[in-house]
Amino acid sequence: MSTEPSPIPAPARRLLLRLFGWLRNLLAIFGLIWLIYFVAFDVTRVVSGSMTPTLQGEGKDGDDWILTERISYWFRRPRRWEIMQFKTTDFMLVAKRVVGLPGELISLQDMHVAINGSLMPIPASLGFLKYYSYGQLFRGKQAPCGNGYFVLGDDSRDSDDSRFEGPVQWSNVRGRVWLRVWPPSRIGFVNP
Repeated sequence: MSTEPSPIPAPARRLLLRLFGWLRNLLAIFGLIWLIYFVAFDVTRVVSGSMTPTLQGEGKDGDDWILTERISYWFRRPRRWEIMQFKTTDFMLVAKRVVGLPGELISLQDMHVAINGSLMPIPASLGFLKYYSYGQLFRGKQAPCGNGYFVLGDDSRDSDDSRFEGPVQWSNVRGRVWLRVWPPSRIGFVNP
């Protein structure tokens, strides 16, 4: 048996093996990052003004891009005052603020949320919220959450939310809106 000399000199062969090793590692890291993103996160563009001023979008170039994370809802359910993303009955992704939890009765008193007849205190950072009595909450009526989550848009005058569509069922919840990632001037966390 004869051994033929390799056409690639030993130093070049070692360099190629090292480069292939680096490439393999980079591809593995990229694949892992992509898998984590696909399973646990989502980036979407806000195209509606219904969550103004928290999330801005009117179908223009200055729209907010948001990062929704799914991990926290693997371990717990949505909390009041969080912004969650969910699918509507026509499969649109929408972000609204959770105001009512399963089993509660929601009503509005003086443009503020009342749960089971009692005004609900809100975090100081959300003091700007004023909700208008439309749809199911017209003139002080109470609306049951049933098994779902009652959600309202921060711009209550221009929001197609649970007042009209009813509570959001758990099976339609995609995750918690966590961060504005674009434009650079608005990067920041969105929940209180």
